[in-house]
Amino acid sequence: MARIKGAVVTRRRHKKILKLAKGFRGSRSRLFKTANEAVMKSLLNAYIGRKNKKRDFRRLWIARINAATRQCGMNYSTFMNGLKKAGIDINRKMLSEIAIHDQAAFSQLVEKAKAVK
Repeated sequence: MARIKGAVVTRRRHKKILKLAKGFRGSRSRLFKTANEAVMKSLLNAYIGRKNKKRDFRRLWIARINAATRQCGMNYSTFMNGLKKAGIDINRKMLSEIAIHDQAAFSQLVEKAKAVK
């Protein structure tokens, strides 16, 4: 049986990794071994970052809603509890957008949350 050489497959794999490492500094973009380590680490960080982005945006929306509810004389937790008891299902992203762009509508939501108690 003939021996199979792996040069083509290896070169293709190396080029794929070096293409992903484009823009890295020094040997991290030129040498396969260090580039492979850097690419694996960067892909891991990208995965983690996609999860953290969701957390960060939720924190931002909550901070915006809290600031808007405090202007209306209420705090965030009682506002969200009042909305839940009133049967108003609006997610935090939309509540923060309403708080920024339409303060009249947001103050109506606050009044409904206050009335439920």
